[in-house]
Amino acid sequence: MRLLHTSDWHLGRSLHRVNLLDAQAAFIGHLVRTVREREVDAVVVSGDVYDRAVPPLAAVELFDDALHRLADLGVPTVMISGNHDSARRLGVGAGLIDRAGIHLRTDPAACAEPVVLADTHGDVAFYGLPYLEPALVKDEFGVTKAGHEAVLGAAMERVRADLATRAPGTRSVVLAHAFVTGGRASDSERDITVGGVAAVPSAVFDGVDYAALGHLHGSQTLDARVRYSGSPLPYSFSEADHRKSMWLVDLGPEGDITAERVDCPVPRALARVRGTLEDLLADPELARHEDAWVEATLTDTVRPDDPMARLCERFPHTLSLVFDPDRAPDDPDLSYAQRLQGRSDQQIAEDFVVHVRGAGPDEQEQAVLRSAFDAVRTDDTLQEVAR
Repeated sequence: MRLLHTSDWHLGRSLHRVNLLDAQAAFIGHLVRTVREREVDAVVVSGDVYDRAVPPLAAVELFDDALHRLADLGVPTVMISGNHDSARRLGVGAGLIDRAGIHLRTDPAACAEPVVLADTHGDVAFYGLPYLEPALVKDEFGVTKAGHEAVLGAAMERVRADLATRAPGTRSVVLAHAFVTGGRASDSERDITVGGVAAVPSAVFDGVDYAALGHLHGSQTLDARVRYSGSPLPYSFSEADHRKSMWLVDLGPEGDITAERVDCPVPRALARVRGTLEDLLADPELARHEDAWVEATLTDTVRPDDPMARLCERFPHTLSLVFDPDRAPDDPDLSYAQRLQGRSDQQIAEDFVVHVRGAGPDEQEQAVLRSAFDAVRTDDTLQEVAR
């Protein structure tokens, strides 16, 4: 059976001030052509269909168009909700849409109810595990510790239990939206840390033939059976070096896997350039970036006059301007943002404790801080779900 694995469409998202809806529509057209031309048997979409819980109307219209075009092909599509989606909104009408071959899986309680498709070698069971927010689903899965590994592990126990009841030789595919150990993150993914831990081990997916992951925006192979497709478009300059693609996966009769990357159309390259303004304007090596979307970091010790306008004369698609003067680490003029760069909320809070009382928090106090940050993040998630 040939699968096309994609995820993290983030319909409705922009890149700085650039509206990406046309680029997202071009990707949908590319996906439909790939399904048709490469004789795909099933499409799997591993979450973050939308960029936010209440997407703009234009994004909803594009999603509607995608569903109709996929249904017209007669190729089944299995889709889960991600941490950016409203599971309830995305799942509206799922029972009716099922009849058109579009299978929306947004209910954690139904994670062990697979979509079963067949080829000449037998059945393939597709299990959709929507994003599992630990604080919201721990009771459903009967876990005492609200962590990603606990809830995802409990969901996979249900999957394996159901798979054990099926005919011998039944192959299996799991769709999941999570941060799995070994994956490389970028700046454009929303933090899902709970209790100071975000990642789950890839071993949680043991027992299935293929785990089609979503959440991380870079295409990655954690092992032959566990892969991220990545996002089809770049959504931050941290993705400047990404090769945007989907996975074309052939699932053999014995569950053997072969996979090929299918490149996605990207409207414009991304580039990060760094140096003094005069160097950036004069360096001939940077000519290759003149048609790219550019993030420029200026290292001038004194902020130059009208830097954005001058940069745009050479790099007309400059979207981001960052000032990072070359200074000694102990320079008192270092900005607050520079001093905090790369530090987590937990680390910043612990630094504050050191500043106030001269000693850092003990283990119990660290746990209290962690719990407070988790509570704030969970409250934000609940408010977004309510919207």
